Amino acid sequence: MIFSLRNVLPNRILISAFLFLLAGLCSAENYSPKHSVWTARNFQFHTGEVLPEMKIGYITIGEPSGIPVLILHGTAGTAKGMLSKNFGDQLFGPGQVLDSSKYFVIIPDAIGVGNSSKPSDGLKTKFPHYNYDDMVDAQYRLVSEGLGIKHLRLVLGNSMGGMQTWLWGVKYPDFMDLLVPMAASPVAMSGRNWMMRRLIIDSVRNDPEWKGGNYTKQPKSIQFATVYFNVGMSGGNQGLYKLAPTRERADQLLNQRLSSPFVVDANDNLYQWESSGDYDPSLHLENIKARVLAINSADDERNPPELGFMEKALPRIKNAKLFLIPASPETIGHSTTGQAKWWANELDSTLQSMQ
Repeated sequence: MIFSLRNVLPNRILISAFLFLLAGLCSAENYSPKHSVWTARNFQFHTGEVLPEMKIGYITIGEPSGIPVLILHGTAGTAKGMLSKNFGDQLFGPGQVLDSSKYFVIIPDAIGVGNSSKPSDGLKTKFPHYNYDDMVDAQYRLVSEGLGIKHLRLVLGNSMGGMQTWLWGVKYPDFMDLLVPMAASPVAMSGRNWMMRRLIIDSVRNDPEWKGGNYTKQPKSIQFATVYFNVGMSGGNQGLYKLAPTRERADQLLNQRLSSPFVVDANDNLYQWESSGDYDPSLHLENIKARVLAINSADDERNPPELGFMEKALPRIKNAKLFLIPASPETIGHSTTGQAKWWANELDSTLQSMQ
């Protein structure tokens, strides 16, 4: 079943607006994130390589006695990014949908970023080439072994985290009640999505400054390639036009992005983009037992609805629906779901219906 915001009744719109106004009064000051690192011993990658000690950085919000939920971030992001004004501050405060006085929120750093083990820790290109399955297995070990949790109420992820949410459903089908994959499709990496990722990968690998991963200064190509990718694969047509309605404004916006401080390690970034290459949960969707609330935006450049992925995939899952956010000058393409205001009420309704 496909559900659009256009179907919401006017009185519910008024209620939603009021609730979001209240949510906007909350901030990170109303919940206390705790930063930790857990070490998984003898972590085996899909390649067969074993890392004796795999560090997994993570943030928790709330008390361990609360209802456990897992939140997963996007490519090259970190757990800290999920505490932003537009995301965490709309979800974890008092009275909000994942109120930390009720829920125990777990937000891991994926392999390769943040406080988790990564190439820039010292191994550089000798670090094992991980994929999304490895990331999910590391998250599972953190939750089950590190935190001693046997069952999750919710797994929610955005972008890369959304793709990993699909994998959680097929790899560990009995471990959660609800899956909320956002800005993600349960199909093999392909089309423009992969082509654009290849452009980042090749731009770095073909840069003489990269030196086979043994650079002494960050290759210039990594910032240019990242800006290029984000212009092409995020922002939305209407959203970008609103920001840059003239050539002059477009040049200003682009120059600003190209000249902004960019603190990224090229090997770490390269590994992140390469890790998506073999992503494909489509063969095992029937394994999913949890309820699924998939959330996408109509202007998502990486998951365009006209390709019909959801119409083909969701009927294969026992209890699944799509919540589609219509495109508008206020949405920002693939990044739309990074703003919880668009979907927090739908998540709340779904959780309430499961009680």
